Amino acid sequence: MFGYYLDLALRSLKRNKALTALMVLAIAVGIGASMTTLTVVHLLSGDPIPGKSSVLYFPQVDPENPALAEHTEPYPAMDYRSALDLWSAQRADRQAIVTSSPVKVRVPDSGQPPLMLSMLSTTADFFPMFEVPFQYGAGWSAQEDARHARVAVITADLNDKLFGGDNSVGRTLRVRDTDVRIVGVLKPWRPTPLFYDPWSQNFSRTEDVFAPFGSSLDINQGNFQAYTCWHVPEKVGDLRNSDCVWVWLWVELDSPAKVQAYGRFLAGYAEQQKAQGRFATGKEHVRLRDLMTWLTARGMVPDDVRLQAWLASAFLVICLFNAVGLLLAKFLRRSGEIGVRRALGASRRAIFSQCLVEAGLIGLLGGILGWLLTLAGLWLIRRQPVDYAHLAHLDTTMFLATFALAVAASLLAGLIPALRASRVVPSWQLKAL
Repeated sequence: MFGYYLDLALRSLKRNKALTALMVLAIAVGIGASMTTLTVVHLLSGDPIPGKSSVLYFPQVDPENPALAEHTEPYPAMDYRSALDLWSAQRADRQAIVTSSPVKVRVPDSGQPPLMLSMLSTTADFFPMFEVPFQYGAGWSAQEDARHARVAVITADLNDKLFGGDNSVGRTLRVRDTDVRIVGVLKPWRPTPLFYDPWSQNFSRTEDVFAPFGSSLDINQGNFQAYTCWHVPEKVGDLRNSDCVWVWLWVELDSPAKVQAYGRFLAGYAEQQKAQGRFATGKEHVRLRDLMTWLTARGMVPDDVRLQAWLASAFLVICLFNAVGLLLAKFLRRSGEIGVRRALGASRRAIFSQCLVEAGLIGLLGGILGWLLTLAGLWLIRRQPVDYAHLAHLDTTMFLATFALAVAASLLAGLIPALRASRVVPSWQLKAL
């Protein structure tokens, strides 16, 4: 019967092309607006490391001065002493201290002008923990971390810029005033969002140079950004002995038991520091969130995007109300035809099904046009000066969702008109003929 109903629907749509076009356009405009914003929300809230994010955790303690503590959430970063204490305890499967800073970089004796770039200072576990892909070479070892080796890893973009894309492993790079040896070159890598840096814009690019944490402290001579200080360091740039938060820690824990154990360890550390008078609060300000929970707490989807999604959804509802009115007018105009079919033995269920098939076909046509409007909307977003513009592409999931939403919306809009059409009284219509 579906084929029969489909044939009737096609005949009906061809009979009044102007009304059909209005209904398709009403569905398409609503779908185009809503799917454009929903696609952006979907992409911004995606998992940056699928299959791995559930074992990556962001620990937080609160080293705030007791006299100044007023906030209820710990800072996203830690002071140097706290981060080093937690990292040195080796309580996780993998762990990485992380911080970033601007730095001057050039190739010695190349004649090229120096570049002001960003440098990520971290420890050896960073690369395997975050599954960072390498094009040439590899990261440094824990032993090189310990001896403050003068080594570095660079991105594919920087390798293209400085070395023409050739294998630059073993070449020398001058970072500030120190020569370092390149041990690895990354493949193009841009995790979205940029989850590992709590202070960056969510959709920024990765740093250009990666260097061991210890050697970075020596090379950069304390020129790191202190995000919050409650005592001015006695010596300018001496952040290692300051009451400032400027580093953060990531850990990998591959079982619930290890997560619970690490949580107890964090709480115990915070209580110990509180007893010593260094922390204002103890375990009540400890946080241990997995990657996706941390990103949610961080607010990775901008508020303006969420607002646009709500507005677009409301616009879709308005379009559906218009579609309901148009479908109702279309079906009731065929009351005489429906009355004759009912008199010849068609059931209410058959009339209802026929009308829903017609509504679904309108939704499918609206979905095709809505898909084109969605592509146009995403094209416009890619040309906006926002840091997530490069993400605005329609993936397979949202492509299928576009048509699913269009058909579902049209079926929903067709319920009341189809129900009204199925309740047409045959005798009244036959008398009117």
